[in-house]
Amino acid sequence: MPTVNVDKEELYTALGRTYTFDEFMDLCFNFGIELEEDTSPKEMAIREVGAHKVDESVSDRPILKIDIPANRYDLLCHEGISRSLLVFQGKAKPPVYKTVMPADGKLQKMFVKPETALIRPFVVCAVLRNVKFTELNYKNFIDLQDKLHMNICRKRTLVAIGTHDLDTLQGPFTYEALAPKDIQFTPLNQEKNMNAEELMTFYENDKHLGKFLPIIRDSPVYPIIYDKTRQVLSLPPIINSDHSKITLDTKNVFIECTATDLTKGKIVLNTMVAMFSEYCSEPFTIEPVEVIYEDNRLPAGVTPDLSSRTATAKIDYINSCTGLKLNPDEICDLLNKMSLEAVPSKEDKNEVVVQVPITRSDVLHQCDIMEDVAIAYGFNNLPHTTPSVSTIGKPYPLNKLADTARVELALAGWSEVAPLTLCSHDENFAFLRKKDPGNIAVRLAHPKTVEYQVVRTSLLPGVLKTLKENKKHSLPIKIFEVGDTAIKDDTQERRSRNVRKVCATYSNKTSGLEQIHGLLDRTLQMLHCQPVDKNGTASGYWIQDSENPTYFPSRSADIYLRQKGETQVIGSFGILHPEVLEKFGLNFPTSAMEFDLEPFL
Repeated sequence: MPTVNVDKEELYTALGRTYTFDEFMDLCFNFGIELEEDTSPKEMAIREVGAHKVDESVSDRPILKIDIPANRYDLLCHEGISRSLLVFQGKAKPPVYKTVMPADGKLQKMFVKPETALIRPFVVCAVLRNVKFTELNYKNFIDLQDKLHMNICRKRTLVAIGTHDLDTLQGPFTYEALAPKDIQFTPLNQEKNMNAEELMTFYENDKHLGKFLPIIRDSPVYPIIYDKTRQVLSLPPIINSDHSKITLDTKNVFIECTATDLTKGKIVLNTMVAMFSEYCSEPFTIEPVEVIYEDNRLPAGVTPDLSSRTATAKIDYINSCTGLKLNPDEICDLLNKMSLEAVPSKEDKNEVVVQVPITRSDVLHQCDIMEDVAIAYGFNNLPHTTPSVSTIGKPYPLNKLADTARVELALAGWSEVAPLTLCSHDENFAFLRKKDPGNIAVRLAHPKTVEYQVVRTSLLPGVLKTLKENKKHSLPIKIFEVGDTAIKDDTQERRSRNVRKVCATYSNKTSGLEQIHGLLDRTLQMLHCQPVDKNGTASGYWIQDSENPTYFPSRSADIYLRQKGETQVIGSFGILHPEVLEKFGLNFPTSAMEFDLEPFL
């Protein structure tokens, strides 16, 4: 859940009264959000770095930290929270957003070049006229952009927001895609003019912007927005131009959102204009912009679209889910408290018709409408009922089988461990003296550290890393893990699948291969699998010498399983090779086994 820091005094002023901590916490809970704490930037800084390191300039103005549901983008700023709480308490009505034409009757235009389809194909725009910024609402304006970038924009990969002082620009605007060396401008809050290649180098170590560079860095063309005089507005999704930066003196704001997902782009633009059109000289009015795609990939049109959506919900569905017996008028009254305009349907007595405003993109199905009815009624006020049916749950078969294996391994004297499912590429392959075939391991696109590069294809690296951290314990050390590995599989919709495996190791002054062999026999027999002759036809398992590079030469075997006439290799066991022990920092002989558990289902 995103956490929003709201200025306490500003919020209470907007709500028309002050609250104690408990009073406001109850109000938040009733509305479906959560008050985390009452603090200040200075207090948070002291907790983080200590009082002696906190600069005196850090504000001690009280703020409220509020946890917001991840799909409520309209609550990511002070304006949205205060407005929604006033409507919830019946102290205000939801605002009506409307578009207005500019004084000269001519809309600003954005021309989209065909090349943008190669990088970020969509753009939506709007203008806020005669905005009055203060230090507090300007900070909220910037914070909302950051919150949206981290949330619905998926760290700017889906949508990037650019805001500009319109009075420093001249329309019409063009959205283009050019080679990096052909893009030249002065980035925000900088004095040096640089091309896009130099800009990438300049910001690669920047804590804030560096993480966004990979989004376009390897592309042959970069997206760029110009005005009529070829003045750069922004290089999305990285940075705006310093020329059009917004200040407290800005009166007219031009907002552009470039996107790879047009729907998300429209939601983000609607959220921005809905929250801050409040500060226009004529509140809640927005000037649209005409967007024209020169390749006709989309028809020309104006953005934003401020019209509400119509949704419906069945009354008996709402009542059955909440355990209530509400009539249509009561349901409509509750929905109005949640900023949803609702009326009973004239065509169906078992239905309510809801007008969903642009701020409520989270309302997709009738279950969302039902949830808002429950919130407005009060979760604590819902009646307690006994389920009308009696059911008995049962474990997922694979999990039940895994638990059976865990019990048998534990009864045999082995201790269970739970390593991480991510590991480095070397640990998964090179440390086990194996080569990466290239079509097995699921790789992370941008790993934060070399320790977490791939999803494990074997349980053995994690067990050996655990053994390394516990090698000071007295010998013998006997540990096991029953868990999932992952391998690529293009036949699956997600192009990978999990494989449940069993792994165990035995470490002592001697190899203890007979201990692992005995554990294997015991475990398989408890899984109702008996040893059989490999030349026969009976179902069961047998072992056969193998030259597995992970194990000592001539001291390893593969485990074969025959079921219904079909034979497969399900695993292996043996004495680990000295090079494997050295890579994992182990200085005593160790034997290991690992096999697939799923065939025993």
